[in-house]
Amino acid sequence: MDAFYASIEQRDNEAYRGKPLAVGYDGPRGIVAAASYEARKYGIRSAMPSVTARRKCPQLIFVSSRFEVYRSVSRQIMDIFHEYTDLVEPLSLDEAFLDVTENFKNIPSATIIAEEIKQRIFEETRLTASAGVSYNKFLAKIASDYNKPNGLFVIKPKDAEYFIETLEVERFFGVGKVTAKRMHQLGIKTGLDLKQRSEVELISAFGKVGSVYYQNARGIDDRAVEAHRERKSIGAEMTFEEDYDSLDILSGELTSIAEEVIERISKKQFKGRTVTLKVKFSDFKNITRSKTLPEPVTDFDTLYTLGKELLKDVDISPKVRLLGLSIKNIDEISDFTNMPVQLRIDFKFDDNNV
Repeated sequence: MDAFYASIEQRDNEAYRGKPLAVGYDGPRGIVAAASYEARKYGIRSAMPSVTARRKCPQLIFVSSRFEVYRSVSRQIMDIFHEYTDLVEPLSLDEAFLDVTENFKNIPSATIIAEEIKQRIFEETRLTASAGVSYNKFLAKIASDYNKPNGLFVIKPKDAEYFIETLEVERFFGVGKVTAKRMHQLGIKTGLDLKQRSEVELISAFGKVGSVYYQNARGIDDRAVEAHRERKSIGAEMTFEEDYDSLDILSGELTSIAEEVIERISKKQFKGRTVTLKVKFSDFKNITRSKTLPEPVTDFDTLYTLGKELLKDVDISPKVRLLGLSIKNIDEISDFTNMPVQLRIDFKFDDNNV
């Protein structure tokens, strides 16, 4: 979907239409969760600090999130997808992979299906969507982002090699800012540059995911569309209004975080044995500490006690601005193909996007 949260707010409030708008918390430690295309013209992006966004665009309109509305619209969109195929793999509220090789309407062209779905979404929600069509998930994802907003981009097998070779590495699915910077340092700026490196070189430079980059540079992605995806972790985090170096204060804040995690795993009947503590310091550096128990963590006392034990081993003298706790499945594989499930956005600084 195109600027999903912001577009819904503009759809539902005529006064917001055509104006720079951000969904988020307009405070000293707020962040932009979503920006309208009018706001993006000023360089405003999701995960940007609100004070930075306000500096870039003084007339920026901030609106609070309405996640129940976003979820409701998401269900409408997913229902449309399922009219064409059961092979739907959601990535978030507003994005999904579809395998339409065989589809309920017996339409021979994936491009025609994409056009129909885009039209159906607009008719039923008055929102625009962008679609990417290709022969694997890696290329379809890139294509979906290639011609926004309200775009449709197709990468055919015969065009894939040239397309990938000319593509900037920043546009590769799974290559973030940090990885792209590291690639640039190694002289890798395009898909062609990436293709010149051996698999051994890439694994040496980037670890296990280097093998994925090696395959993707050759247009290879054998992952199937997973209609049912097991939840890998459940967690919660809190960004503080001020930074703390007091263990007593941080332990107190950890109480509400642990309570929230236990409430969530109870609702989802989730069982995991690995507890991870996330700490972000005043200088925005992050660390994590984990411990795996013999049995699944299901109660507050166990989670809170373990969280405190992990926190005691952390040097908090740089002062802490964020704490988080999560429970993970012991079988979880640390792989970029395991997309995170976003449980809550409180519009404070996000730990992975600062």
